Amino acid sequence: MIGAWLLALLALANAAVVVALWLTTGGVDDIHDTPSLLTGLGRVTGLLGAYVVLLELLLLARLPALERAVGFDRLAAWHRRNGKAAIGLLLAHTLLITAGYTVGDRISLPAEVSRLIGGYPGVITATAGLALLIGVTVSSLAWARRRLSYETWHFVHLYAYLAVALAFSHQLATGTEFVGRPLARAYWYALYLGTLGALVAFRVAAPLLRSWRHRLRVARVVQEAPGVVSVEIAGRRLERLHARAGQFFSWRFLTRDRWWEAHPFSLSAVPDGRRLRITVKELGDYTAALKSIPPGTRVIAEGPFGAFTAAARRRPRVALIAGGVGITPIRALLEDMPGGPGDIAVVYRALRPDDVILRAELDELARRRGADVHYVVGPRDADDLLSLVPDIAARDVFVCGSPAMTDAIRAALRRAGVSQRHIFTERFAF
Repeated sequence: MIGAWLLALLALANAAVVVALWLTTGGVDDIHDTPSLLTGLGRVTGLLGAYVVLLELLLLARLPALERAVGFDRLAAWHRRNGKAAIGLLLAHTLLITAGYTVGDRISLPAEVSRLIGGYPGVITATAGLALLIGVTVSSLAWARRRLSYETWHFVHLYAYLAVALAFSHQLATGTEFVGRPLARAYWYALYLGTLGALVAFRVAAPLLRSWRHRLRVARVVQEAPGVVSVEIAGRRLERLHARAGQFFSWRFLTRDRWWEAHPFSLSAVPDGRRLRITVKELGDYTAALKSIPPGTRVIAEGPFGAFTAAARRRPRVALIAGGVGITPIRALLEDMPGGPGDIAVVYRALRPDDVILRAELDELARRRGADVHYVVGPRDADDLLSLVPDIAARDVFVCGSPAMTDAIRAALRRAGVSQRHIFTERFAF
């Protein structure tokens, strides 16, 4: 929590620098009438919008320090809220600047828009960049994600990088804060280059280097149940990955037809230094193809990510709650979580009996660990947790499943008296 606060303060400090640079290059001193007020507000919202977009990229740049301090689930939540703030600021910038120039030039709105696009360098590219960012934001809304495949959603999000590049060219070409002001230009160059460097280092170079160093390859593919397979990935010195039960990687299997796709899957067994195992349910073309991956296929793995591990535990007793395929990290945690007989309770919720996977392994682990495993099949009220784990308010609770299931369980846990700081979640969604 302290690390999260420090990161938030660092982000706010840089936002303050952005505003300070605007103030030192005119700022409020240039405001003397309605048009200058509108354009002044338009400039500062544009600068803050550009800065917040860079934060948006950094939040999911897979920075190890950020992952450890905050955790992936919270970072994803910040990413969603930050993205809406970025779009709001950039739309405000566009509307305020346009209104300010329209009032000041005393011409019609269509004429002013035509003049801005045709007469100012970079405005047309910035408009295209804003349109791309709006498209990315819309694709992330809940109703849109339900209708998009992961591949389509991921492809749309790649346009965010193009949008940032287009906005940067506009910012330096037309921003009055940068004309003849080398300090302001140097600061913004540092922000953009620092963000680009972090993305290249941690999203591209690190996974390539790690996969080459550890020689990651598919060892075997095991059919667990109809439509469910486990993929075992072998390599050398895998203990140096420092992966833990409950974490996930973004996996890229270098087959001829799927090498360009990377998908996130959690570890379904405790890493033992010789292999990493994921268990995947067939939910689309990509997951359906995993059962046919030949042994020996090279693998690029980005990770490990997430703070959904036993290290987060604060209490002697824990409850592990899974929904559907969310059992995969929960199964690994059941194997890894410290505790004696009665200290660990597992609640596995599934809509149909066929949706229960890894049952034999769960039963064996429960027998060996002295854990209680409850299989809840069919639609059930989330508030039935108290009947299954009567002392749940005195336990740490780890929850993994779909966003809807996770939100329902979290609300039920709060009603049952579990404090927020003792609830740890991992959502299975993109």
